[in-house]
Amino acid sequence: MDFNKEAYFKRQTTLSEIGLAGQELLQKAKVLVIGCGGLGSPIAIYLATSGIGELHLVDFDTVSVSNLHRQVFFRVKDIHQPKVEILAKEIEKRAPFTKVTYTNKAINKNSVLELIAKYDIIVDGTDNLQIKYLINDACVLKKKPLVYGSLYKFDGYVATFNVLNGDGDYTTNLRDAFPEIATDIPNCEEAGTLNPIVGIIALFQVNEVVKLITKTGKLLTNQLLIYNTLENSQLKIKLKKNKSLIFKDIFRNSNYLDAHCTTQDSSLLISSSELKKRLTDSNIQIVSVVNNLESVIPFNVHQKIPHKKFEVDTFIPDFKKYYVIVCNKGILSYDITSKLKNKYPQLSVFSLFEGIEKF
Repeated sequence: MDFNKEAYFKRQTTLSEIGLAGQELLQKAKVLVIGCGGLGSPIAIYLATSGIGELHLVDFDTVSVSNLHRQVFFRVKDIHQPKVEILAKEIEKRAPFTKVTYTNKAINKNSVLELIAKYDIIVDGTDNLQIKYLINDACVLKKKPLVYGSLYKFDGYVATFNVLNGDGDYTTNLRDAFPEIATDIPNCEEAGTLNPIVGIIALFQVNEVVKLITKTGKLLTNQLLIYNTLENSQLKIKLKKNKSLIFKDIFRNSNYLDAHCTTQDSSLLISSSELKKRLTDSNIQIVSVVNNLESVIPFNVHQKIPHKKFEVDTFIPDFKKYYVIVCNKGILSYDITSKLKNKYPQLSVFSLFEGIEKF
């Protein structure tokens, strides 16, 4: 199709606050989007079509059925395909003036500092609390602005952290809002997520990135915006910088690993292919510990007990049975499997590796 850059961005450059100069700033910008799910996928698309010159996407996950209701740039035929690869192709279709690259693996403590050093702005589209703190702490160490977003049920949270002030200091960061990593906050799988809040918060984040690059408007710095979809309400909480924090020590002493995400013992796991072979076995006993009992399970389940209600001490096993514990991602099921094996060492009990979503 025959069109040029001026025509493509005409509606945006017509704004006097943006203009050709602002558009050129966007074209020179290099932005890193970490997480390409509910938040990250619309963030990436909108940033690209806004005119970001270089965009790098990071995500280790593949598209699953449960993603589709809110991660709207993925389609049914994309199931089991890498999210970053699908998203990069969608961007190439829509944004001819953006160079898009991607990394199809999880970010970790060993790789994060080197990765973020290459980009002007970091955008957090992840749903893992430990990783959010890893990204935040790395941005503080590398002096990179971070556009933060997170979700909880009907609430969304947005802030722009670690921006250089005129006095040479940096604005507040995630640890100024929440000093410690909470251990009792359920993830989206457990708490649930409403479709609209995901897109709303993602676009708030895009708005912050565009304002930050073009130097327009007022940023969400030194404050945390909380948006509630049920009430259509917004609350801004002022944040105060804690100058006593030593981030080199914090980064060195933190492993940024969820207690549920430690390395799993392979002797307690069963693969999808192995379970498929055993589904007709009369001795198999499949127990679901999915918290949402309406979740789609593509095989017959003999017993359904929500993870929060599962009591190992009251569970009476049949030692003649071959137990397979299942959940959506293989994390909650592994937790239960480990506890059952500890209590009943002779019991044949296994967790479905990577869960129902990868079955």
